[in-house]
Formats: sequence, structure tokens, C-alpha cells
Amino acid sequence: MHSPDIIELTSEPAKPKRYVFVLLDNFTMLCFSSAVEALRIANRMAGTTLYEWSLAGEGGDVVYCSAGSGFKLDQDLEEVQRDDVVFLCGGINIQDATSKRLISWIRRESRRGITLGGLCTAGYSLAKAGLLEGKRATIHWENQDSFTEEFTEVELTKSVFVIDGNRITTAGGTASIDLMLKIVAMDHGEELASAVADQLIYSSIRTDQDTQRLSIPTRIGVRHPKLSQVIQMMESNIEEPISPSILAKDVGMSTRQLERLFRRYLDRSPKRYYMELRLQKARNLLMQTDMSIINVALACGFASPSHFSKCYRAHYETTPYRERGIHGQRAPE
Repeated sequence: MHSPDIIELTSEPAKPKRYVFVLLDNFTMLCFSSAVEALRIANRMAGTTLYEWSLAGEGGDVVYCSAGSGFKLDQDLEEVQRDDVVFLCGGINIQDATSKRLISWIRRESRRGITLGGLCTAGYSLAKAGLLEGKRATIHWENQDSFTEEFTEVELTKSVFVIDGNRITTAGGTASIDLMLKIVAMDHGEELASAVADQLIYSSIRTDQDTQRLSIPTRIGVRHPKLSQVIQMMESNIEEPISPSILAKDVGMSTRQLERLFRRYLDRSPKRYYMELRLQKARNLLMQTDMSIINVALACGFASPSHFSKCYRAHYETTPYRERGIHGQRAPE
């Protein structure tokens, strides 16, 4: 690849800004590599070292990502420099990866005024350490239900990334690119950020105003405004489900018309579709939290554990108790 045209900076930085990436067990490689590549390319496009980084983690030896690849660490969980920015990189089984030692370390660093961020699911680790209380934050959409149940004092958003003072969170995946482009723009101007995006073949830069999930029409593969409106209402009312007759009335159609609409486009009744949404949330809560079975049932609109268990077994061919026994993990205290 040929050398790029150097972007002229508005002012030369006194010294490179340093990031410490704390790789948690089973972290997602994409959220980490996206962040590092954006920094590397910013250096290349500027023709000077604007950013430096190091890799840290428990033990300071090797940590494995969720794809199975091992990464050699530069350091253990030790005191970082005053001006460093720390990014925790999370992935699957974030509760297990959030150890007591990690929580103690990030609390200690936060008391020193360090800027701390959580990429992908690592917002959980920050919240578990009490560092997101009263803050706006985001986390991967798959973890939103369980996060909301456990951390009521955090203002959880569906944004791609959130910067709230010296706390930063992202939704995971390529959201790290959007965050880093925002940081590069704030540090050295929009021209450099745009040049980095071009090098990444990243043609649609998202901001903290963009939400992480695809629109409902895109997700279900159907562009029908009333159908999308009903599904939006269902997704927003899991704990207290709305009857099909009220849903139909709210979008100006009869219950029979709503039934036909769901049958035609989604090959299931509105009631069935709603049930699947509720059971999906229940499964997330079972696998990602320590909530009791009865509380999971109530959070998903089931009046009794027996009815919940019956519906769960019919859909997933296992009981909530067995599901948790196989997949559930307890978050450390």
C-alpha cells in the first residue's frame, strides 16, 4: 500500500495520548481491533505518533478472545499513568470475566481520576464496580435487558457509543470505530478523522445519536408502517403485555386485520410473535443475571412460574431451570 497524503494538523500534540486496553477473558476481537486500527491509521495519516497503546490483563501473560486466539499482554493490572485512558474490552460471559480483582483495580484507578471506558459488554464491568451510577451508558443490545434489571441507577441508552464525562461505553462490534473517529476528531480535527474513515473504507460514520440495532423493517424484512408500529409497541411493553385488540386499535385497524397482517408477513399470529419476544428476553435474563425464576417470569409478563415454565419448554424444548443450569453463570459479588 502506498504512503498516504499526510494530513496537516491544526497543532502538534505535546506528547502522544496513551491508551491501555484491558483484555478480559473471552473478549470480542472486533471491538478491540477496530479501536486499535483507528488509532494506528490516525498515526499513519498524520505522519507522526499521536497515539500509543499497550495491552493489559489479569496475570499479565496471555489472554484469549472469544474466537480462541491468544494475545500477549504487556502488563498486569497495575497502576497506569495519570493521563492514560483505560478501555476494558469485553465479550461473552462478561459476568465471569468481571473478577473481584478487576473490580478492585478499576475502582482504584477511577479514584485517581483516570478516564475509563467499556467496549462491547465491558460496560457491565464498569457498572458492577459502581462507576456508572447516575451516568448515561450503552452496552451491546443482547445484554440490555439484563443490564437494565441489575443496574437501575444507570441511564442506559441504545446509542452506538456514549461519552459521559470520564466514562465511555460502546455497544460493541464496529461501534469502536465510530467512537475512535469521534475522539480523533475532537483531538485533531474532522479532516484527520475523515481520512482515517476513508482508509478503513468506512463510509457511514455514526454518532452518539445513532442507535445500535437495525430498524424494525430491516430486521423483519418487511416495510409495512403499521406492522412496524405494532412490533415497536410490543418490544417496549414486555413486562406488561398489551392485548392484540388494543394494539390493533392503536394503529387504526381491527383485531382481525392485525391477525391477517402478521399471518401474511411473519407467518404467525400477533400473540405468538409477542410470546417469542417475551421468551427471548426471558432467556437473556436467565443466562446473564442471577434473577430468580419467578422474577424473570414477572419481568417478561408471566403471572406465574408454572405458566412461564410451560411456555418456555414449548418454545425452547427445555425448562428455565435446566437452561440456567447449562448456560447460566453467577456474577461475582
